[in-house]
Amino acid sequence: MGAQLRVYRRRIKSVGATKKITKAMELIASSRIVKAQQRVDAALPYTTELVRALSAAAAHSQSGHLFVGKQGEHSRAAMCLITADRGLAGAYSSAAIKEGEALTRLLNEKGIAVKPYLVGRKAVGFYKFREREIAGQWTGFTDQPTYEAAAEIAAALIETFLTPVEEGGCEQIHIVYTHFENMAVQRVATRRLLPIEIVQDDEPRPEGQPYPLYNFEPSPQGVLDALLPKYITNLVYTALLLSAASEHAARRRAMKSATDNADDLMKSLTRQANQARQAEITQEISEIVGGADALSSANAGS
Repeated sequence: MGAQLRVYRRRIKSVGATKKITKAMELIASSRIVKAQQRVDAALPYTTELVRALSAAAAHSQSGHLFVGKQGEHSRAAMCLITADRGLAGAYSSAAIKEGEALTRLLNEKGIAVKPYLVGRKAVGFYKFREREIAGQWTGFTDQPTYEAAAEIAAALIETFLTPVEEGGCEQIHIVYTHFENMAVQRVATRRLLPIEIVQDDEPRPEGQPYPLYNFEPSPQGVLDALLPKYITNLVYTALLLSAASEHAARRRAMKSATDNADDLMKSLTRQANQARQAEITQEISEIVGGADALSSANAGS
């Protein structure tokens, strides 16, 4: 066997081993997407109704609530950026980081300083490499988020919101995450958590179904005081679930592409190896024929 043929066969073996790894990761991501999507489907209805109820409480509140709005111009905002702990997920993390950078530039143009709160090793590595200030960081659970982790993040965000600006607090809280729409479509989204946005329920109701009426006890102000921390925690948890489902979908798509590329590369290398082997056979036959012809000529001359 010639040296060139050995090189081709070694590369085919290496690509085949890589293909097995990417195929296994694709199957793992496919199985995890189903569980992540089930968790998202279970959490979204509660989040939707909670947002509607709190929007109604904020609209019926007679006096301005701290979480509903702060008077005056804002000078400092916190941004919670959600990325992945691991790579091999295509442009999932980089797209979220780009959206966070765009939000930072937009706020800076308005004269608002941004304090980053980072979720995922990709975002932490991005900021540490550029030696930027990090107000808070959480890693190790992005692919399987828990409610306890969301509560810890929400507590840090609420604390910085309640802290006066003179002491390093923030007047706005934004979250950047990847919204999972379906297996093929995931988009990066930005949402303002605090002050809360009053959402009007303009969705058409089926015929015969009335619009919801809310009774607040003891008062809309008391409802806001009791439920707003849970509201922020639930929104952070939902964003983590949507980002986790998006991460698995992006990783499955990236691994499928890598597996297909490995197949194409193996086919190309196999053709080149066959050509190299054929060239070696042709050269050996030529050498044998040439040697026999020379020997025949020598015998005829003698």
